[in-house]
Amino acid sequence: MDFVQLEGDPRLRRPRVVAAFRGWNDAGGAASLAAGYLRSVTDAERFAVIDSEPFVDYQQTRPTVSMVDGDVRHVEWPVTEVFASQDHDLMIVLGTEPNMRWRAFSDSIVDLAQRYGSRLVITMGALLADTPHTRPVPVSASASDPELMSRHGLVRSTYEGPTGIVGVLHDSCSRAGLVSASLWAATPHYISAAPNPQAALALLERLADLVGTPAGSAELERAASEYQLRVASAIADDPDVAGYVEQLEQAADRDDPPTGEELAADFERYLREQSDEKDD
Repeated sequence: MDFVQLEGDPRLRRPRVVAAFRGWNDAGGAASLAAGYLRSVTDAERFAVIDSEPFVDYQQTRPTVSMVDGDVRHVEWPVTEVFASQDHDLMIVLGTEPNMRWRAFSDSIVDLAQRYGSRLVITMGALLADTPHTRPVPVSASASDPELMSRHGLVRSTYEGPTGIVGVLHDSCSRAGLVSASLWAATPHYISAAPNPQAALALLERLADLVGTPAGSAELERAASEYQLRVASAIADDPDVAGYVEQLEQAADRDDPPTGEELAADFERYLREQSDEKDD
């Protein structure tokens, strides 16, 4: 708790903790969009922040300056925010992947979860994969707890290689004796730069199946439909991309839905490609 600044003390009994981080773990902004939506529909209020000073390289994640009442300049520093919904007994962690001291950062989240008696931490992420935007978004779900795996049809992750902050957070949970699970949505790699409400909706639906949180609303479903139409319009002007998407559609229709192992292979490739880009 050394790096956590408490702003309140919500009444939580044994909250589920849901965490998402912008950046490397968040292709198409899907995970952070899902977490932000969940915060909104559960009326979760901010009660804590994790100080950015020990964890952020401000040359990479810069603070922003804004005007207050058209007169006073205000500097807003990047922080990881923690929200609580008392009605849903839920804690939501939302921030940007830190640049430094990942173990201390992850331990701070675990310490906060334990302070309120949580026994389950679920992370949401998104990766780039060979999947078309015109088909249902595949979501892989993994865990290390045998009971949780058996009850919800989860698989044990066998991934080896470079990891992001969510991987380190799961390690911190394991060391502290907390059960944790991981949800990953596969997003089309040919539209990686756009916010992806389709993938966010898929993550929320899988999370709802897992712990009973609210699934996507009609508003989010409309946003997903509009997103699909915008992508279709954009690729219609590019015959090469349109042809490639058609090949992906044929493969998706011909094959069974991707297994957890296949999604894990996509995930491994995605992480390695991201790591190679950083090295370059």
